[in-house]
Amino acid sequence: MTSPGPTSAVQRFGGPALFVLLWSTGFVGAKYGLPYAPPFTFLALRLAIAAVLLALLAVVLRSARMTSRAQYGHAAVAGSLLHAGYLGGTFFGISRGIPAGVAEVIVSLQPVLTAVLAARVLGERPSARQWLGLVLGVGGVALVVGPGVVGSSAPLPVSGVVACLVALVSGTLGTVYQKRHGDGIPLVWGTAVQYAAATALLVVAAVATEDVSIDWTPHFVGALVWLVLVLSIGAVLLLLLLLRRGTAAGVSSLYYLVPPATAVEAYLLFGERVSLLSLVGIGVTAVGVALVVVSPRRRPTPDVAPDRGPTGAPA
Repeated sequence: MTSPGPTSAVQRFGGPALFVLLWSTGFVGAKYGLPYAPPFTFLALRLAIAAVLLALLAVVLRSARMTSRAQYGHAAVAGSLLHAGYLGGTFFGISRGIPAGVAEVIVSLQPVLTAVLAARVLGERPSARQWLGLVLGVGGVALVVGPGVVGSSAPLPVSGVVACLVALVSGTLGTVYQKRHGDGIPLVWGTAVQYAAATALLVVAAVATEDVSIDWTPHFVGALVWLVLVLSIGAVLLLLLLLRRGTAAGVSSLYYLVPPATAVEAYLLFGERVSLLSLVGIGVTAVGVALVVVSPRRRPTPDVAPDRGPTGAPA
């Protein structure tokens, strides 16, 4: 008889670990591409290409199609929040001078807000431990952002901070909405519709606020290819799959692992340095999010052995 231990461990942690690794590179890809295209134009192009590729993939694979207007509507709403709101806000913030590592820390509060909102939607009450985590998470972000906002020779632009906060709220609402309404929607076709809806909003924003010209340099093309294939197709499909297998709060908890990875990548590639106070803030934020989204282990009863991890852990 073979032991299921190693296989189950790979299945349980391999997907989440891969998602964290892939997702952390999104901010680096944005940093590479944004000097050559305005944020909404860049993102609209990225999502339009991804939508077409996913639609072609769905046709080739003969994937199940959506069967009702409600499914199209749910996919469009989730896509508008998760991609136009979350990614649009993040790209805009970075384009206004927010360092990639700081942008990631701000939006990494998403697990905290998602846990609280999902608890209300599902009728659960946050515990005192979770409320403590919420306070610590907010305090940690204040430590990270504070040096750039107050008393710095290079203050963080207010418009960029606001854009990242918009991304935070949109990502939170989108994650909860996707978990509540997206489980029955075909994965590939549903994601293609999400991207199409987000593209439409971003095109309107680009035409209204930007010069839509693009400088097609090798750096831009490389960043675009990476973001389309690795992020918009690979990482996002993996995220939606994890949401189907786990809770909104549990899957969202993966985001608190992303800031350290992003900070290392930003330092290696762009020389972005993070102050000691900001490093402390990253740690405080991680602890706060962990308190909110990671359930404490329960001791097994004498006659019943536990057969799975803590409730809410991503599968």
